[in-house]
Amino acid sequence: MSLTESLAQAVGGSGVTAADATVASLGQALARGTITAAELTSFYLARIDRLNPALNAVISVDPAAVAGAAASDARRAAGTVRGPLEGIPVLIKDNVSVTGLPATAGSPALLGAESADAFLVTRLRAAGAVILGKANLSEWANFRSRPSSSGLSTLGGQAVNPHGSGRSPSGSSSGSAIAVAAGLAPVAVGTETDGSIVSPAAACGVVGIKPTVGLVSRSGIVPISAAQDTAGPMTSTVADAAILLTAMAGGDPADPATEAAAAHATDYASFLDPAGLDGARLGVWRAGSAQAGAPTIAVLEAALAVLRGHGAAVVDPVELAGADQMGDPEVAALTHEFKHDLNAYLSGLGGDHPADLAGLIAFNTQNAARVLDHFGQELFESAEATSGDLRDAEYLEARSAATRIAREGLDAALAAHKLDALITLTGHPAWLIDHVLGDYHSWGTSGPAAVSGYPSITVPAGQVSGLPVGLSFIGPAWSEPRLIELAHAFDLARQR
Repeated sequence: MSLTESLAQAVGGSGVTAADATVASLGQALARGTITAAELTSFYLARIDRLNPALNAVISVDPAAVAGAAASDARRAAGTVRGPLEGIPVLIKDNVSVTGLPATAGSPALLGAESADAFLVTRLRAAGAVILGKANLSEWANFRSRPSSSGLSTLGGQAVNPHGSGRSPSGSSSGSAIAVAAGLAPVAVGTETDGSIVSPAAACGVVGIKPTVGLVSRSGIVPISAAQDTAGPMTSTVADAAILLTAMAGGDPADPATEAAAAHATDYASFLDPAGLDGARLGVWRAGSAQAGAPTIAVLEAALAVLRGHGAAVVDPVELAGADQMGDPEVAALTHEFKHDLNAYLSGLGGDHPADLAGLIAFNTQNAARVLDHFGQELFESAEATSGDLRDAEYLEARSAATRIAREGLDAALAAHKLDALITLTGHPAWLIDHVLGDYHSWGTSGPAAVSGYPSITVPAGQVSGLPVGLSFIGPAWSEPRLIELAHAFDLARQR
């Protein structure tokens, strides 16, 4: 069965198909009573049961999902609907903890960890969402080995892009992207340190928001770097992403980086203006996709025509000073941060699991036949070789350089041209999965936003030989409202 045929399945008696199942359309069906939250949850659980063996998008389903849906139905019957997410199933990336479902990061080393809801999961439940289960990912969020295969984890197997046979879903929020693209869940949560939301979203043809670092709590999430880590929505539309982000965003006393979130978190759905491109100023960062082939560049040109046709002034091209100098200090900083942050996380994590990064390396070595059967743990070993001390001059110099280069480049470009946002292709079409040589990933444009901690949104922009290509909108810190407005208007305009 093709993806198109599969997505044509009706969602119970709702009058909605899996292809057009959005928070709004499902919410209307729930309000009309043509489907219940319990029926909706059962529908998605059945799709997971039927389709996941070929996709490996889902590691586990939540045994409490049906009960959670029944509780939502009871609230609706009592007239206490909590908002647009009431009764909507949400899939959570498996480096985010859920009660009864430990955040494993795809590794058997964390199967024995104690699990309670991460702060963002608590917020989703408070908004009425039903937690459906846990999405597969690149093991340890793709920070274990080089080379590696995106979407491959010991517990979840190799996740597969639903567009094109044998194609990579990109990573590390691979399962979340696949699940939305294939209709295994209407919306999902991913996480990103650098590219892990926007790259798989683009490769699988869905929307992904990488928020400003600090807008969404990281409590209960397996870390890589407190300087760059964030969770974010992965959905089929910008409208759904705005609704999901509204529920996720906010201050958390356990995550100091979110202190400013209270002043910025808002109802992002209020910025869904179909005319949002009219009068906008957008700058095109072409250098980030300089290695793209002609068919991929044609997607960019078509997107620019849509943007101009709906009233945007396009400055083309715009340069990002130092963008090619950011990678080395970023990697140097991340290896230090990973050791420091992961050791701190493990020391506070209950249950049975290795005590620190050194223990994880030993666990992988002892279980090499299962865990290291395709790729090694070079990044683990590089991180362990650092002091993990965030007071080290070497570390401080690397982090300072990476952040300075990223922010100065973006700030200067945005200010010089008076831009609302920078736009760029998110990455190239999906490559073939290869468990010998690893990912073929020749270019991507996630770095400046990721390293600076600024927000970015990727939206489907077209296809090359049936494989999706995304367009990214990047702005300054806390500019999610404007980016959502722009991305939503583009999303609608492109489909007209």
